[in-house]
Amino acid sequence: MGIVSIGTDLVAVDRVSEAIERRGERFLRRVFTDGERAFCEAKARPATHYAGRFAVKEAVMKALGTGWTGGVRWAEIEVVRPGNEAPTLVLHGETARIAEELGIARVWISISHDRDLALAMAVAED
Repeated sequence: MGIVSIGTDLVAVDRVSEAIERRGERFLRRVFTDGERAFCEAKARPATHYAGRFAVKEAVMKALGTGWTGGVRWAEIEVVRPGNEAPTLVLHGETARIAEELGIARVWISISHDRDLALAMAVAED
């Protein structure tokens, strides 16, 4: 298996926090899955974890080469973290179809964050 593409993104936690405050439920439903929301809301600083997941979604869009266009939807890119395991990625719907069309079998992700910033990397593999 080989690397098809990579994507990275850096997000200010305050930017995501402000989007949640301004747009509320509409923003959360458009961008995050129910599972992601439950995970983030269970944390002491939910905005930090939302920002990490937002960064993953943008990094994945870059790895797919689509950006926010081409049929990719935010909530079709899902970060899953069962138990204490490392986060993994699940693609749904049109986004999964695009990845398959590009020959991408798996996308590896890494998330890092501190109080002010969230960083994500996505490595697409065939």
